[in-house]
Amino acid sequence: MNKSRLEAFSDGVFAIIITIMVLELKIPDDARWESVKPLVPVFISYILSFAFIAIYWVNHQRFSG
Repeated sequence: MNKSRLEAFSDGVFAIIITIMVLELKIPDDARWESVKPLVPVFISYILSFAFIAIYWVNHQRFSG
């Protein structure tokens, strides 16, 4: 397998992972703070997960290129 094909495949895997993460986010019922407040831990975990995946992706790009 060619190096550029492997890089393209891994970029696709990262894109699919991030897309699945976004699809799991739920929209609150209304715009009041009481309905958004229970979702704060979910948003924080999403942000942390996104940051870890971004770090992995940047390191992968740096070391494979």
